[in-house]
Amino acid sequence: MYSLLFLALSSFTLSLILTPFVRNRALRFGLVDQPEPLRKFHKLPTPRLGGVAILAATLGAYLLLSIMSLTAGHIVRSGIPFAVRLLPAVIVIFGVGLVDDIVGVVAWQKLVAQVVAAILAWSSGIHLGALGGHPFPPVLSFVLTIIWIVACANALNLIDGVDGLATGIAVFATITTLIAAILHHNIDLAVATVPLAGALLGFLRFNFNPASIFLGDCGSLTVGFLLGCYGIVWSEKSTTLFGMTAPLLALSVPLLDAGLAVVRRFLCQQPIFGADRSHIHHKLLSLGMAPRKVVFVLYGFCGLAAAASLLLTTTHEQYHSFVIVIVCLGAWLSLQHLGYSEFSVAGKMAAGGAFRGLLNAQIILLKFERELSTSNTIQECSDILCLACPQFGFSGVELCLDGVVDRKDSTEGWRVRIDFPGHGYIHLLREHGATSPGAAGILFVDCVSHTFVLKLKELNTGQPEMGFYANAD
Repeated sequence: MYSLLFLALSSFTLSLILTPFVRNRALRFGLVDQPEPLRKFHKLPTPRLGGVAILAATLGAYLLLSIMSLTAGHIVRSGIPFAVRLLPAVIVIFGVGLVDDIVGVVAWQKLVAQVVAAILAWSSGIHLGALGGHPFPPVLSFVLTIIWIVACANALNLIDGVDGLATGIAVFATITTLIAAILHHNIDLAVATVPLAGALLGFLRFNFNPASIFLGDCGSLTVGFLLGCYGIVWSEKSTTLFGMTAPLLALSVPLLDAGLAVVRRFLCQQPIFGADRSHIHHKLLSLGMAPRKVVFVLYGFCGLAAAASLLLTTTHEQYHSFVIVIVCLGAWLSLQHLGYSEFSVAGKMAAGGAFRGLLNAQIILLKFERELSTSNTIQECSDILCLACPQFGFSGVELCLDGVVDRKDSTEGWRVRIDFPGHGYIHLLREHGATSPGAAGILFVDCVSHTFVLKLKELNTGQPEMGFYANAD
């Protein structure tokens, strides 16, 4: 125990010494994060190489332990080889983060480097290999391990948006993992987490609001990566169905934020790796909370999640389902107050049948295109169009193309005109108060536009393809 305490104090002290040194060097060479009113909250250029100090303090603590002669120190030193095996993977993830902090890295390149680092971690013995005592097939184990480690690395990186937030969350997760390691008598895991916890606590002194240095990608990616690896080692000691749930809960706040970001951007057709102002901390800030209050609120949730994860580790399995249900219910109730319109709209669409309606519309459009492609005259095309219109809320058609005039009357309402220069036009008429989904109607108008362009070109062989435009009048 004294040797573990020595590791913690050494890394903490080294972090307190090295962080100002790294900060000053970064300022001197202009390696700073510039203020950006739309997404960032600091007012002055701030160094972003905090990961350098954290990694140096962690490795320095191991070096000091290796040269010290402590009672029972050999027991703790026996766990160092585990940390050493991870070193190649850590070098890769830290390296890509450092390059990104200095010169910038394209998102896909950063992702490739993260996958490579995760593969190196796998080769060092970090395997997500079983669920409830039932082993995974090797390929599935490999894939799940890579996904978990990369997700953890990016989750901590994405939530690093307010002074002290990512560092504090990492402190909670690291100390929780350390406590679990001690409870399970896992010397390897304890030796790996102790110096990281000390280094993070020392760094938090300079990273808390107002921060004089940021983690940077070299810090957030590396710490998230390590916590993902340590979570797998933590789960290996469990043979219950909930073995991986405890580490997941310890990292639940950043993982939840990252998951929400991916789903939000997918629903809104935004780049998955893009940046926005809709993370959990942004939502809390938009509610009028000061940055420090936001950090303390999220610290509170991290503390509750840490307690829940330790309960799963220490209590009988019969209580595990209850703990998980309570945590999920609490998370769901909390998210209701953040105002994520993407999820509320998607939920209403799903409940109201809008998704099924759009799916049915796509099926009808495919049938319409196939029938139109087999027609041989403009009159046949007009008949097919008239049959399809009511399914999309259009109650009438007026067609005038290449000398063919056809009209299916409708009561007065509004109309969409589609012009085909050199050929004529089509009017689609819609009554006031039509209740069919508007989105399906827009899809139908677009489909009529491009399919008739192709059909007119086919029926007028030798003529160039004409353009078209659509407008409402």
